[in-house]
Amino acid sequence: MTDTDHDLLLKIAAGDELAMEDFYNQYHMVVYRFSLKRMSEPSDAAEVLNQVMLEVWHTAHRFEGRSKVQTWLLGITNHKVIDSLRKINRHEGDKIPENLTGDNDKTPFDLVSLSEHSEFIKRCLAKLSDHHKQVVHLAFFEGLAYREISKIVDCPEGTVKTRMFHAKEALKKCLRLLIS
Repeated sequence: MTDTDHDLLLKIAAGDELAMEDFYNQYHMVVYRFSLKRMSEPSDAAEVLNQVMLEVWHTAHRFEGRSKVQTWLLGITNHKVIDSLRKINRHEGDKIPENLTGDNDKTPFDLVSLSEHSEFIKRCLAKLSDHHKQVVHLAFFEGLAYREISKIVDCPEGTVKTRMFHAKEALKKCLRLLIS
């Protein structure tokens, strides 16, 4: 947590619209990307983003500073995504960006190989349970520590570690089968 983040939340709690605008500008892509990975549809992710920012506006005073602001924010986002998925009764797999790395220095052969590997990874991720997808996404795509993930998904850190272990094992097994 940076002082700036905490200060922004204090100002938002006091009704400062400019602070809310700054907060939005700083975090909207984090919330949107997180939502899009779970929701698949850009319009659904945008709706979750709106709901999350409205929730921040109304509940900024509840932030206690026991975690990073981003952890708190992704916890809200996670709950809004789950609510939205329940509402629309859709449970699709996570999507992986087509391009995880810069392709500026890649040859056409490299691009084809990267595309094939990316497709294998997508297929294997799609086979994971929702709990496993969630911890993989938070750890690898959001760069969060197990402690932060445990707060977001509201379960013990040991459970997060166990889910990650089983997710990695399932991914290894799936990738071995697809690549061989």
